[in-house]
Amino acid sequence: MQRYNCLIVDDEPPARAVLKRYVEQLPMLKLSGECYNAFEVISFLQTANVDLIFLDIHMPQLTGLELLRTLTKPPKVIFTTAYEIYALQSYELDAVDYLLKPIKFERFVKAVNKALPSEKMYSAPQQILGTVTVAIADAFLYFRADRKMVKVMLRDIVYVESLKDYVKIVTINELVVTKYSMSAMEAMLPADLFLRIHRSFMVSIEKIRSFSPSNIQLPDLELPIGKLYQREVLKILKS
Repeated sequence: MQRYNCLIVDDEPPARAVLKRYVEQLPMLKLSGECYNAFEVISFLQTANVDLIFLDIHMPQLTGLELLRTLTKPPKVIFTTAYEIYALQSYELDAVDYLLKPIKFERFVKAVNKALPSEKMYSAPQQILGTVTVAIADAFLYFRADRKMVKVMLRDIVYVESLKDYVKIVTINELVVTKYSMSAMEAMLPADLFLRIHRSFMVSIEKIRSFSPSNIQLPDLELPIGKLYQREVLKILKS
């Protein structure tokens, strides 16, 4: 299978971590590098061959849109952003696709298939989800806690709780407190394995023992379902 060199451009480390994990699950993609801002991209492209860029829009100094306008022969570009308002401008610049954060893996694969139509990775969503499940068995993330980087296996996470500027990650073996927002955690953790049930809680779907319209029962713990999340949570769990 031909492999295509790709570049991730985003000033937020959690967002880069999500895209990196997705890229690593697609054998037709090869991660050539990661850049923090537009000037790093310009320098990188002078020495490296890149076929596809995953490009954030809101970045310091130059936006992703401004960067793309400066490139005379740009690679194919998939925009990754939290803002809907730039979609029209992105297509005027011949972007392949426009992904809104938090980005789901299925949507990511669809965008890649649009960029590389001759190299379809999967023929059905069921195959995508199956591949994610296998890959996630050994997947992990590192979090800074107690002045060190702590390795957390995704399969061990029971739930995540917001503590203002920090989050508490509760696993089957330990508790890790790290400086992240819940929105960042929601973007990092696979949407088919973790579910936001409340402004303050995300849970591992696999660890749910039972549920009601107002509560989720985990091993040794019951957590509330927030009113704003209730409809979507029940829809997902009932399906």
